Amino acid sequence: MSATERADLIKIGQITSPQGLRGEVRVFPLSDFPERFTTLRTVLIGPDARPIGVRFKGTLKNLIILEIEGVSDREQAEKFRLQYLQVPKAEVHPLPEGHYYVFDLVGLDVIDPDGKPLGKLVAVDGASPAHDLYVVETAPGKRYMVPAVKEFVKEISLERGVVVIAPVAGLLED
Repeated sequence: MSATERADLIKIGQITSPQGLRGEVRVFPLSDFPERFTTLRTVLIGPDARPIGVRFKGTLKNLIILEIEGVSDREQAEKFRLQYLQVPKAEVHPLPEGHYYVFDLVGLDVIDPDGKPLGKLVAVDGASPAHDLYVVETAPGKRYMVPAVKEFVKEISLERGVVVIAPVAGLLED
């Protein structure tokens, strides 16, 4: 996390470019819930996370078109290129039972079913087509991938701050 990023804010989109001549912008959604943009009224933009009003104008392929309060021409809109749209964590879309945001998982302690500490969950790799992989650091520089499936992940408790995994032989070993 850079010095300008705040842990209490979540990126929901990134402005890619101006749209048209009236100051609207194209936004690449970083949210699994792009429909949230239709009712979005205020976001925090840029490295200083200043609040600014927005209004949904439509979609263009996989992009969201937004109007930014006080921006009325393409030149003004250009100043927002590549800036992130953020919202407070408290405003994220609620997830169904048993589903978690990556930011909620990263940093949790990883333990076995007997409570023995195994390491820390330091990242979630979503590149696998079948399932996510939890990156568990067992010691500085020692990282292992744990498939995020019920066979290995027995419990996730945000309240207790733990992920319980049942490692098989070789899973957390070189």
